[in-house]
Amino acid sequence: MKVIKTGERGHGLIKSWCEDPEQGALDQAENLADLPFIYRHVALMSDCHQGYGMPIGGVVALKDVVSPNMVGVDIGCGIHAVRTTLTEISQETLQGILDQIRIRIPVGFNHQEKSYEFRMPEPDDVCHDGSVVLREYDSACYQIGTLGGGNHFIEIQKDELGVIWIMIHSGSRNLGYQVAKHYNDLAKDLNAKWHSSVPKEHDLAFLPLETTEAENYLKEMNYCLAFALANRGFMMETIKNIFIAFTECDFGDVINIHHNYAATEWHFGQNVVVHRKGATSAKEGELGLIPGSQGTSSYVVKGKGNRESFKSCSHGAGRQMGRKDAKRRLDLAEEQKKLDDQGILHSIRTENDLDEASGAYKDIDVVMKEQRDLVDIVVKLSPVAVVKG
Repeated sequence: MKVIKTGERGHGLIKSWCEDPEQGALDQAENLADLPFIYRHVALMSDCHQGYGMPIGGVVALKDVVSPNMVGVDIGCGIHAVRTTLTEISQETLQGILDQIRIRIPVGFNHQEKSYEFRMPEPDDVCHDGSVVLREYDSACYQIGTLGGGNHFIEIQKDELGVIWIMIHSGSRNLGYQVAKHYNDLAKDLNAKWHSSVPKEHDLAFLPLETTEAENYLKEMNYCLAFALANRGFMMETIKNIFIAFTECDFGDVINIHHNYAATEWHFGQNVVVHRKGATSAKEGELGLIPGSQGTSSYVVKGKGNRESFKSCSHGAGRQMGRKDAKRRLDLAEEQKKLDDQGILHSIRTENDLDEASGAYKDIDVVMKEQRDLVDIVVKLSPVAVVKG
């Protein structure tokens, strides 16, 4: 970890576990450090890269306010992993499992063909005037149990003992996006009325905790966390049933974490609102998941409770190329060969898929090395097959 001093206006320092953060992410971190309600410092995880307003892989603690854009649009996005009792699986069986996953779990912009309201979390806490969750509830009943697109994935993996694992990366779908957009727009309008000192172009609008707007945002954000958890759980249940149809196996350890959220926590002797945008909790002894990019290793980790990172760690490998840049610069045949040589059943089929190729992401081994004071590696997982949104 290295300390980066801010400019003269800085209210806090920047502490980075990324040895060479890109300039855009540093510029955004400077904006964060200049906020009058920042608490102590800005923490940049080893996978950090430029985001919207705040770097992905960024952690901040705020005093008495919440900022919707510091949580982001995919509220509650996270990882769900389960260990099976299988120690081997044939390519034929694996292909059959993948085919069924693609049939039974909608990906990309696709939704369920029927409502799964019985899978939805109860919306009792968000029954206020203007509730976004209630507005979007019926639509969300068709989205639960779906993967989405972008960097979301379903991956079959094996650990160093040859045991098969299943991992899912997905979030709160359009529901989370609508909640995030509504409250960020509301915060920007209110900040303009209050003549806030936070520059509008920094995209860091905030809501004081004492306001009804902040109270409602936190309730709806927490509902989205519950929805995202239920979404991953529904998909995992479906995949387990597919595995049972193809193999004789049982299931063991389950780990489920999220990485886009805000929560009141106790740090350095004070209650503050910790915002983790593309970062996960890593309290002492807490199990977590850090996925690599398509075709690279993922890790089950145990947190060390490092106070300087606000007890946080990275949420993955982190991008080193933007999506358009990856499609321009990466070679399709070369990226396919990387995966084919490892015998991985993958999802890199056309140039349009290159934005999710491993070459678009940072080296996961470097990311893990840079955060060795934040987590211990418990299990290393290697990819066997991948389904992408």
